[in-house]
Amino acid sequence: MKIDGIGKMKKTAYISLFLFNSFLLVSCASLSVQKNLDPESREFISKVRYIITKKERKVFLNLPESERKAFIEEFWKSRDPDPDTDENEYKDEYFKRIEEANHIFKEGSPGWLQDRGRVYILLGPPWERQTFPRGINFYDKPEEIWYYGWFVIRFMDYDWSGEYRLVPDSSWQLAELNKAQMVLQPKGSDQKYPFKFDVKVKKSAENEAVIHVNVPYKNIWFEEKEGQLKASLKLTIDISDSSDQMIWDHNKSYPIDLTEEELEAILIKDYTIEIRVKLAPGKYTFSAELTNLADGNKAWQKGKFSI
Repeated sequence: MKIDGIGKMKKTAYISLFLFNSFLLVSCASLSVQKNLDPESREFISKVRYIITKKERKVFLNLPESERKAFIEEFWKSRDPDPDTDENEYKDEYFKRIEEANHIFKEGSPGWLQDRGRVYILLGPPWERQTFPRGINFYDKPEEIWYYGWFVIRFMDYDWSGEYRLVPDSSWQLAELNKAQMVLQPKGSDQKYPFKFDVKVKKSAENEAVIHVNVPYKNIWFEEKEGQLKASLKLTIDISDSSDQMIWDHNKSYPIDLTEEELEAILIKDYTIEIRVKLAPGKYTFSAELTNLADGNKAWQKGKFSI
């Protein structure tokens, strides 16, 4: 979806990795343990505060020092969208956004620790950013308004210090963004990140394999053309038998054409593709690749099933 205005953004891809509620408060006991960490571990637990889960934090803080390095490696590995490459795009993008937040929000505390920095790191650059350094009206306080699609996030500099804080009435918007799982989207279309989808295979009464590919609408990036939101999902599926011999393949594009109102009404639902395949009784494996042709975003799934 393209939004024109101040801070015009390039295409934005949604990836379903972690939600805003991954950012959880730490108990006093955890803070006490954190003070006793070695410098490398303390730096790690501080920098990942926005994406580490409560369970991961608890495990890490209770590990002996000799095991923390392996935990850190696994932490980033589990978030790598393409483990077959040497790069970890998720990690690179996360730290890139921390640097950008520090550069953009210079006044007050370090940019990445401010409310604007936190939102910037987790959601990426706003699709549109409006700044009012002297307030919207003459006697108002400085304010910024960020747009992510139809979601509006407001920040205000309450004490004219240069450090903007999240306006309380924007909290419900953040809750909706939580539901939409809008996190760590890349700023440019030249970087590809997978988006979440699910494949389920069941046996029908006619001994067919019924394949359901479910893609949350909230994870699909749409282009806006002539008042319509458009996307096209290219699905490729290969099925192999127990001897790893490929016996069936499927390659087809599925266009999606909606109005903004229609998408808003079904945002929490899935777009479903159903495919039926005649197979002999036996054990099989499948490999599925889904590409959003609107932005080039890709995702992969592998699995096993029996007929």
